[in-house]
Amino acid sequence: MDTPVTDVPTRPGFHWPALWVALLIMGGGALYPPLMSDAAGRADHSLAMALFWAMSAGFIRGVGFVPRWWLWRGLFSGWSCALGLTVAVCLKALH
Repeated sequence: MDTPVTDVPTRPGFHWPALWVALLIMGGGALYPPLMSDAAGRADHSLAMALFWAMSAGFIRGVGFVPRWWLWRGLFSGWSCALGLTVAVCLKALH
């Protein structure tokens, strides 16, 4: 008896938008660290946290890994990468 096509797990491929976001955050933070500082030059921890969340989610989803547990899947999805980047842009615009 053949296995129905719906029962065969599919492998997700690269998610290029998330991977590019992660690579740009990594490169931007390495080449221009004041990106993650406030106007006084001190480290902006909330901005850095949002950027690192977007970068982490971008790398995890970008290389094609999709966690099985729903919480990790939600925290490290392509949508959470976009959300982290949006939060970071909003925080940077407020300063």
